[in-house]
Amino acid sequence: MNPSTLLSLPLLALALGGFVVGSSEFIIMGLLPEVANDLGVSLSSAGLLVSAYAMGVVIGAPLLGPLLGRLPRRQALLWLMGAYALGNLGCALAPNYEWLLAMRMFTAFSHAGFFGCATLLAAELAPPHRRASAMALVLSGLTIANVLGVPAGAWLGQATSWRVTFMVVAAIGLLTLLAQAFWLPATPKPKPSAAGAWDGILRRPVLHALFVCSLSSVALFGVFTYISPLLRDVSGFKPENANFALLLFGIGLTLGNLLGGRLADKGFRYSLPLAFGVSALCLLGLFVFAQVPALALGCLFLWGVASFAISSPLQLLLVEQAGESASLAATLSHAAFNLGNASGAFIGGLWLTAGMGLNNLPLMGMAVLLLTILVCLPLPRLRSVKDHLKATGQLNP
Repeated sequence: MNPSTLLSLPLLALALGGFVVGSSEFIIMGLLPEVANDLGVSLSSAGLLVSAYAMGVVIGAPLLGPLLGRLPRRQALLWLMGAYALGNLGCALAPNYEWLLAMRMFTAFSHAGFFGCATLLAAELAPPHRRASAMALVLSGLTIANVLGVPAGAWLGQATSWRVTFMVVAAIGLLTLLAQAFWLPATPKPKPSAAGAWDGILRRPVLHALFVCSLSSVALFGVFTYISPLLRDVSGFKPENANFALLLFGIGLTLGNLLGGRLADKGFRYSLPLAFGVSALCLLGLFVFAQVPALALGCLFLWGVASFAISSPLQLLLVEQAGESASLAATLSHAAFNLGNASGAFIGGLWLTAGMGLNNLPLMGMAVLLLTILVCLPLPRLRSVKDHLKATGQLNP
């Protein structure tokens, strides 16, 4: 039987898990005004729900890593998705702000282990020449969540209640759990990690790249966390039109992910500073043209493309520089991104609390991006994927 046929259902179950996790992570951003009004908290306090989730991923990654490493991947994924569905149900039933904050952190712990387990299982199930494609398919669930899940969830929450949105995410999580239970094959216990795996992480280029991961997320989430109120209050969008803007941004993220992969494949030296520079220009455009809806949408779309064009180049750079610690580096990169997410949402909240205004928020993100360009310039040169496979013995010269 064709190997791709055997892989279709397991990969679909893993990609569906990525969709659930991605939807739950980002969906809160389109519902911040509704959550703030319902729970009687300020907009900046509601923004801490984004920070709490991100910090849950940061804390959960190193804590769950050793535990999940002892479990068969299928078993680990079932536990993680079950906990994720339960956590989203807890969010939907939250009686107050504090409970919602705690449930967001609980779901984030599950998130911390999911993508590492899912992508590794996809790579193990795929034929050697299709491992990268299998991993990309799992991660495509995350980008599709930004295109479909986030705008649809925001629309549903505004039309009914934000609690209904979390109920739906919990229900999809339960369906995903069933799909994984039926479709994922039994897997053996993973082999113990090689001794000294942390040695590769402590190399200067790896730490440098992880720092760039965090800085880039500070710039993104410092603005994107509050993009819905910015579009409504500054650009004058109605809630349903603001949801269309989120959809457009999600399409930009997906295209940016593909573009970043192409740049990484070619080993393009300036892919990172170019992406950061375009992102800074887009935020400048959003600041200047925020009150012109069509131009604001154009800036938002291009910002989405540039923002996710960094993902593949940074991941490839980490894999190249970390050596035998590549798997751990990939996990920590996710924690680094989420540390930046939490910091960005927190800094954006401080900006608003200080009275700097939603209309000036893009300037803060632009300043962080300009700093990021300076920081990323000394990073080592990217190799192409072909050269990387040759260097690691996975491709005959």
